[in-house]
Amino acid sequence: MLPIVDQALDSLGLGRTPFQVYAVSALLLLSLLLFFRALLQIYFFFQQYIESAKRLKCFPEPPRRNWLLGHLGMFNPDEEGLKEVSERVKTLPHVILTWFGPFIPFVSLVHPEYVKPLMIASAAIAPKDELFYGFLRPWLGDGLLLSKGEKWGQHRRLLTPAFHFDILKHYVEIFNQSADIMHDKWRRLTAAGSVSLDMFEHVSLMTLDSLLKCTFSHNSNCQEKPSDYIASIYELSSLVVEREHYLLHHLDFIYYLSASGRRFRRACRIVHQFTDSVVQERRKALSEQGAEGFLRSKHGKPKDFIDILLLSKDEDGTRLSDEEIRDEVDTFMFEGHDTTASGLSWILYNLAQHPEFQEKCREEIRELMSGKKPEEVYWDDLSQLPFTTMCIKESLRLHPAVTVVSRRCTEDIRLPDGRVIPKGIPCLISIYGTHHNPAVWPDPEVYNPYRFDPENSKDRSPYAFIPFSSGPRNCIGQNFAMAEMKVVLALTLLRFKVMPDDTKMVRRKPELILRAENGLWLRLEALRT
Repeated sequence: MLPIVDQALDSLGLGRTPFQVYAVSALLLLSLLLFFRALLQIYFFFQQYIESAKRLKCFPEPPRRNWLLGHLGMFNPDEEGLKEVSERVKTLPHVILTWFGPFIPFVSLVHPEYVKPLMIASAAIAPKDELFYGFLRPWLGDGLLLSKGEKWGQHRRLLTPAFHFDILKHYVEIFNQSADIMHDKWRRLTAAGSVSLDMFEHVSLMTLDSLLKCTFSHNSNCQEKPSDYIASIYELSSLVVEREHYLLHHLDFIYYLSASGRRFRRACRIVHQFTDSVVQERRKALSEQGAEGFLRSKHGKPKDFIDILLLSKDEDGTRLSDEEIRDEVDTFMFEGHDTTASGLSWILYNLAQHPEFQEKCREEIRELMSGKKPEEVYWDDLSQLPFTTMCIKESLRLHPAVTVVSRRCTEDIRLPDGRVIPKGIPCLISIYGTHHNPAVWPDPEVYNPYRFDPENSKDRSPYAFIPFSSGPRNCIGQNFAMAEMKVVLALTLLRFKVMPDDTKMVRRKPELILRAENGLWLRLEALRT
C-alpha cells in the first residue's frame, strides 16, 4: 500500500478493507488530476497573456494606475469617467488599450474607420463579450441582445417583420395617446405656473406605456401609478455596472452571497413576474379564441411583437419554447422603452439648454400642425420635420443612450493601418468616444444640430454616428425609437416650454443606459395652444 494512501486512511480513521483502500486511492487520484488540471489552466492562461501582451504592444495605452489595478478606476461609470474618455480621444484618436486588472486587456475603438471592421463582421466572427454581457443573463436570458450564432440569426429573422414600416404606421397613433397622458399630468402640475420635474421618471413611464400597447397590446395604466417594474429596471442597470467594476463580484458564488447579489435576484424576480404576466395574458386570449379567431379579432391591425413570438414556427415547424419567449420579451421590454426614454430625456435637456434651437423646432412643428384638430402627429408628418430631426440626431451624438458595446472576436481583426487585434481579446466599440472624437467631430462637446444638415453630413462616414450601433447586430428597433421620439418631442414642444433647472446639477451616469445621477430635472411651463 502506498504511504500516502496509508496516511489518508489513518487520518480519516478508516480500516484497511479493499473497498476503503480503493475509495481513498480513487479520491486522491482525482484530487491529483484536478490539481494538475488547474496548474495547466494557469499555465495556458499566462502563456496566452504573454502572447497577447506581445501582440498588443503596438497599441497605445494611458498610464496605468498601478501594476495590480491596471486602468481600473480611470474610466468609472460617472461624469468624471466620461470626461476622461473625452480627454483621452484627443491624444489617442483611433485605438486605446486599457487593462482590467493586471492581466485582462481591452482594445477600445474610437474612430469610424477603426470601428468599421468590427461593425461589419458577422455575428459569428464578432459575438458579444461574455465578460460583461454574461452579468445580464440572469435578467435577460438568451434573447436577441445576448444570443449568438445560429440561434441569434434565426430569432433576428423571426422578429424583423415586427418592425416593418407597415406596422410602425399603426404605432404612431399609440405614441400620440401615450404622450397625451403624460402631457395631461404635466398640465395639472403646471396649472399654477412652471414646475421642475425629473424627465427620466415621467418619460420612462410614458415609453413603457407605449411599448406595452404597441408590441403587447397590453394596457397597464402604468403612467397613472408607481411602477415596481421601472424601479427594478433602474436597480438592475445600476447593479450590473457596479458588479463589472468590482473584481471579487465577478465570481457568482461570492456575488450572490452579497447584499448587492440579493438585491439583484429580488429585482430579477419582479421583472420576470411582470413580463410573465404580460405573456400569459396574451397566451390566454390566444388559447380561448384559437389562432385564426384571435387574428380575426385584430382585423386591420398587423401582428405585433408578441403575436410573432407566440405564433411563429421555425423551418421544422417548431414553436419557440416558453423560456425563449420570456428571454425575448424581457430583452425587448428593457431595450424597447429604456433606450428611448434616455434619448428623449437628453433631447429635452439639450433643447432646454439651447432655447434658440427649441424655438426653431417649435416653429417648424407649429407650421406642420397648423389647422389640425385634434393635435396629432401622423406617420407622413415624421418626414416633414427636418430641423427637429437634426436636433434629435445631435442629441443622440452628444448623449448616446448606449455609450459602449463589446465584442470578443473569434478571428484576428485587421485595422485600417495594418495593426491586428488578436482573436479572443475583448474589444470595446466606444460609441461615446467616437461621437466625442475631435478628429471626427470639430468642437465635439458643443451641441450643434447643423452638423446633421444634409450638406454638412454628405461626406461623413456612416460609422461616425452610431447611436443604434451598426452592421449585422444593429438595433432592430431603431425605426420604432426614432418614430416615437419625433412624435413625443413634437407634441411636447407644441404644448410646453422646457427650461433648465438651475438649482439641480446634471451629472451624467453611464450605466447600461446613459442616465443622470439623481434624475434629470427640467422646468416646464405650459403654452397656450
